[in-house]
Formats: sequence, C-alpha cells, structure tokens
Amino acid sequence: MNSDLVPNDLWERIAPLIPARPPRRHRFPGRNPVGDRTALAGIVYVLRKVVSWADVPAERIGCSGVTCWRRLRDWTDAGVWPRLYEALLVELRHASLLDMNDCAIDGSHVRALKRGAHIGPSPVDRSRPGSKHHVIVDRHGTPLAVSLTGGNRHDVTQLIPLLDAIPRIRGLRGRPRHKPKRLYADRGYDFRRYRRLVWARGIVPKIAQRGAPHGSGLGKIRWVVERTFAWLHQFKRLRIRYEIRADLHHGLLQLACAIICLRRLRSAF
Repeated sequence: MNSDLVPNDLWERIAPLIPARPPRRHRFPGRNPVGDRTALAGIVYVLRKVVSWADVPAERIGCSGVTCWRRLRDWTDAGVWPRLYEALLVELRHASLLDMNDCAIDGSHVRALKRGAHIGPSPVDRSRPGSKHHVIVDRHGTPLAVSLTGGNRHDVTQLIPLLDAIPRIRGLRGRPRHKPKRLYADRGYDFRRYRRLVWARGIVPKIAQRGAPHGSGLGKIRWVVERTFAWLHQFKRLRIRYEIRADLHHGLLQLACAIICLRRLRSAF
C-alpha cells in the first residue's frame, strides 16, 4: 500500500529533506515513532481522497491520521515541500523538459468549509466562503509557482507575486532561469499598471484585452494552465479547502505540484 502511495522515486527525493527527529531524553521512551515513509503515505492518501484525518485507515496505512497530520505540520514548518518542488523543477530543466519562454497564469476558486486565513466571500459561488489557487505554468503546463488567497481577491493581485515566486531554476550551464520571455493571461489581467510592471521585468505581456471580441488566438497557448488546474484537482483534497491553517493547505498544494513534476519526469524517460 505504501509503495503505491509513495513510490521509490518520490521517497528518494524527499527523504534527504525531512528533518531528523530530536533524540528522546527518557530512559523508557515507549513505542518507536512511526516511520517517515509511512506517515508520508498517509499524507498522500488524504491528498488523493476525500477523507478527514480521523478517517485515515490505520490498518492499511500503518499509522493514524493524527500522526500524519502532525508530520504534515512539522514538515510544512520545516519547509520540506518548497524544497522538494524546487528540486524537481531543477531536474526538469536539466532534462530539457521546461519551456519557460512562454508561460501562462490563472486562478481557480475552491470552496472553504472552515474558517482560517486566506478565506473570503467568493463572487462566483454566491458569496460563500472560499479560497483561490493561483498558478503560473510553462509551455507544457508544468507548474512553476503557486499561491493561495481568499476567494474575494482579484486574480491580477497575484500576477507580480507569482512572477517573483518562480525560483531560480538551475540544471543547465549559465545563469539560473527565473522568468519567462512572454506571459499569457486572460482579460481578467488586463490592467495598464500591471502591463507596465510586467514590461519592467523584461517580459512581454500577452494579455487579452477587455471589451474586445473573443478569438484573439492567445488561448492556443494559454489553455495549458486550465489543464494544470485539472491535474491539481485530481487530488480531491484540493477541490475543497478543509484545512483551517492556510500554510497546511498551501503545503498540500505544493506537494501536488511536486508530484505533477515527477510524473512529467517519468513520462519523458
């Protein structure tokens, strides 16, 4: 079961990033702690399924859902997920599987069932509380950076933060790559101020104009970001936000992006 949820190639990449547990001080410390791979299997199980942490099948996974949640909390605080994500992006660039000349950006609403940070009334869901996933992808739909905001935040507010969030991706000789040449977006991003900010970064904004008839042709390249959202929402835990802590939901989002990058590596070899 664990090998299906956490295959060897994923575990080999994440194991060096997991911080070591502090030694126990008591003479009789009790039971041995659950293995990290077992806890990671429980996290991936929850990410793929629509189950609460309390409903994680301990007899199948090997540990309780509470233990998995605690490891998710500890590893999120330790910054494991962004480092795993960036390491896989480096591998993709080293294998010449990243095409950052043309990138696309968009946002997607998700309903939130609990309180917490980055939650607001969604204008597309009758003002019900929700959040937004924002993502910027390369020409093939590989996610380069993701962010989480409240459901009432406009997509354009994450345009510059997402561009700045793209890590400096090494993997080839020369300078690390951290920005595209052209950025594609729908008409929701059509603001002069943000066009100027994109130009100032040396990026050509390919943004549909508001008020113009449809059929600009930009969708021939921009459609990959919609496919990326379909990939992300195959992880059923991301379709609805259940976590109160925004950092934990963002950590699951980054883990899903890392798995998508790993799948692309597998399909290329």
